[in-house]
Amino acid sequence: MNSIEHKFHLALLEIKRLKQENEKLRRELSQYQPTSSITENANTENKGSVLDDITISSVHNYSSPADKVELFRSLFKGREDVYPVRWENKAGRAGYSPACGNEWTVVCKKPQVKCSECSHQDFLSVTDEVISQHLDPRVNRTIGVYPMLPDETCWFLAMDFDKQTWREDASAVMTVCREHDIPAALERSRSGDGGHIWIFFMENIDAGMARKLGCAILTITMSRRYQVGLCSYDRLFPNQDTLPRGGFGNLIALPLQGVPRKKGNSVFVDDDFQPYEDQWKFLAQIKKIDRQQVMDFVQIAARSGNILNVGYVDSNTTEKIRGNSGNPPMPINESMGRCLRR
Repeated sequence: MNSIEHKFHLALLEIKRLKQENEKLRRELSQYQPTSSITENANTENKGSVLDDITISSVHNYSSPADKVELFRSLFKGREDVYPVRWENKAGRAGYSPACGNEWTVVCKKPQVKCSECSHQDFLSVTDEVISQHLDPRVNRTIGVYPMLPDETCWFLAMDFDKQTWREDASAVMTVCREHDIPAALERSRSGDGGHIWIFFMENIDAGMARKLGCAILTITMSRRYQVGLCSYDRLFPNQDTLPRGGFGNLIALPLQGVPRKKGNSVFVDDDFQPYEDQWKFLAQIKKIDRQQVMDFVQIAARSGNILNVGYVDSNTTEKIRGNSGNPPMPINESMGRCLRR
């Protein structure tokens, strides 16, 4: 056999070996991913497509970026026509502003004119690419979501905890959720010094009803911790029952932010506050609660006693924390921030 024939023979053997290896990998992959066709297209034209329940429930660390984005968008749904982007200036101040095509152009009048009142608004919509950049640590771009839709409904409820006792307080709330069959997920915040508890709905429900659910959960938790309180509790998202005139309502930063995730922050954690090894598998297995379950839980809680009204944050005024009619306002512990007590 001459040199050319020998090389050709070796090439055929290598092709055969690679085919066998590919077949083996396909068999292994089939244990994690359904054989049904999954779209790999993550461009903006397909933003309305929704993966079926079987596919979503099988997403994991090694799933395609398109599948991960679809799963993410199926959970953290808010306004699609506008989204906030995190900024940080040279002085170290940070905040969020609506993503706008006219930002810092000649027509932009920030900070003298609020974005919500600007006559040159060109707000950008949420796309798969926007979500991908948020998740990618190489991009270092963090976005948030406005939970309340224009019709004053929402797809999730989130509770914000920060300061020293956030772990104890969040654990107490998670225990109440678990005992009442309310699926909830705990995320360690971007800084690592606080947490968010997320509850997802099967359908968009009235923001007021979602907030009543949060108040009922906090009330039950408080009844068990009346001497301790929930000093790390900050606010609910949505933060209002109705949209403020000309505004979008309060925003919450989305989880799984690329850069903080490297430090173990902006991730979902277990009862021991350890990050789940496979964040995507955890998200894929999260259950959602329907409108009737929310209403039933709130009604039962109301019959059992007064439900605390935790008020809302008005970005233009001092936050007010109120009790129900006939109850005195809940005191504020100045050294700890807003401290809920019975």
